[in-house]
Amino acid sequence: MKLRENTVAGAGDSSRFIAGEAPPVISNTHLPLLRKSHSLHLKEENPFVNSNTQLKSLENTAAGAGDSTRFFAGEAPPVILNTHLPLLRKSHSFPLESEDFPVKNKKILEVLTFMESSDQLRRGEFRSKVKNFFSKNESFSCKVRFFMTWISSLNTFSEKEFHSIETLFSTHPKGCLLIVSNSMDSNKGRQILKPFLEKGFRVTAISPDLKYLFKNTMAEPWFMKLTKGDLDVGYVPLGQNLSNLLRLCLLYKFGGVYMDTDVMVLKSFSKLKNSIGAQTLDLGSKNWSRLNNAVMVFDKMHPLVYKFIEEFALTFNGNKWGHNGPYLVSRVVSRLEGRPGYNFTILPPMAFYPVNWNRVRNLFRGAKNETDAKWLRGKLRQIRSQSFAVHLWNKQSRRLRIEEGSIVGKILSNHCVFCNSSMNV
Repeated sequence: MKLRENTVAGAGDSSRFIAGEAPPVISNTHLPLLRKSHSLHLKEENPFVNSNTQLKSLENTAAGAGDSTRFFAGEAPPVILNTHLPLLRKSHSFPLESEDFPVKNKKILEVLTFMESSDQLRRGEFRSKVKNFFSKNESFSCKVRFFMTWISSLNTFSEKEFHSIETLFSTHPKGCLLIVSNSMDSNKGRQILKPFLEKGFRVTAISPDLKYLFKNTMAEPWFMKLTKGDLDVGYVPLGQNLSNLLRLCLLYKFGGVYMDTDVMVLKSFSKLKNSIGAQTLDLGSKNWSRLNNAVMVFDKMHPLVYKFIEEFALTFNGNKWGHNGPYLVSRVVSRLEGRPGYNFTILPPMAFYPVNWNRVRNLFRGAKNETDAKWLRGKLRQIRSQSFAVHLWNKQSRRLRIEEGSIVGKILSNHCVFCNSSMNV
């Protein structure tokens, strides 16, 4: 299969290169583009595809780099065809029957009340607050826009989430972080963020306006059905599925980087453009077998993000774990691959997911013997060389202790903002 003209992740305008020519350097890391594996069907289940292959070092000299960059078997395949997407089309959303439709289901009402402010005026200020936060001024200009969402109570906001923000600003001191959250947009939430503000970092929390964020997309009629009680929300927590939709609409409306709160940032995202990361590979073809939505980088009104939102509204299923999240982005990209339109980049697992969910505990453990120590040194070198960020799979790691000498411990010590201090959050 021949490479077509491709758009490489880069800052500002996209850079083009022709098959056989060297692509531009991406930050300090040279990562291959991936295509969908056709040997596996997307099975919506949990566990994921795993590799028992021993890591064999493969030499791969990245174009434009003086030194060779090492990739490892089972984790980063060679450069493969980029993805071509259709042009943006008009919204298929239907007009709302009324501006203030009642929420019939009490459980749904509880979730929505927790997610966004009950103050209608406060909700109406969301767009202007976001615009003002990201606007340029004489003293500060956002180099990279970051979004996080927090739909839980502040009692569950732990040091791990705090450290995630710390690594973000360690690598992006001129970046801006907007946390879209009703609970964080409070006096207590502002106290949590205060240490970052005192250091001069640009961070804030704003309660979302869901009707504004969903407007003029397929999320709008879906949300109307939800509030009318005409939708089976299933057993998967509604807040989790709303979070999946909220991140898509934030990127579509504003553009930037969405990131889960359990992600450690290692390198600058400034040269990433319209990118999503593969979570797993097909062990035979080394093509991607599943994508993930924990880290996404997209321009405002990007057509792929529109397709993600459309897929959410048309195929919503509240009874399948991951159906409206990782599996959703995988389904859409799998269908659109090879079609003409806008380009985007699929990064290999090492970019954001260097360790899968069922092995994440290895990142928190210190060495017990020389074999452990050798593996830790090798994995840490690999992550530092090839990863932009590390997803910590909070559901599996939230109760794990960061042991002395562990990979997580070493990364945090190298990316600390409040070094040698204990933060009470």
